[in-house]
Amino acid sequence: MNWADWAILAILFMSMLIGIVRGLVKEAMSLAVWISAGALAMLLYRPLATYLVDLISTPSLRFLAAWAGIFVAVLLVGGLLNYLLGKLVDATGLSGTDRLLGLFFGAARGGIIIMAILVIVPGILPVAGDAWWHQSILIPQFLRFEGWAREVATTVSSLIQQLF
Repeated sequence: MNWADWAILAILFMSMLIGIVRGLVKEAMSLAVWISAGALAMLLYRPLATYLVDLISTPSLRFLAAWAGIFVAVLLVGGLLNYLLGKLVDATGLSGTDRLLGLFFGAARGGIIIMAILVIVPGILPVAGDAWWHQSILIPQFLRFEGWAREVATTVSSLIQQLF
């Protein structure tokens, strides 16, 4: 195993550790909040920016302030809801199951992060010719799913473009 394999294992381990510490409910809610924050900011920043005309004269800064304001507001409200939901899970006695499921969620997230890195990096850097890339034990295992990952990324990208 070379340094790339150890980096892959570190990403997986850290993601799984975060998943087991936070639990599935908090992890899933956090993901939903971040996606909602981005989506609501994209949908509502122009209407909000019209209310900021008297405060911010530069259009680009006005749009940025509106977008950031919505994004941060949704993150704050979502964080509060996530906290309350976490307390509810603790009160029901399901925290052990929640943490175990969080471990699996973390493993899936880590795999997605690694796959994204392995698909994007060769397009940016000439790593395919490097010895460490070919000597890695884990990179070829992940790259077996590259076609599927690209297909899913294309589908998700087109869905997002349809929304906005």
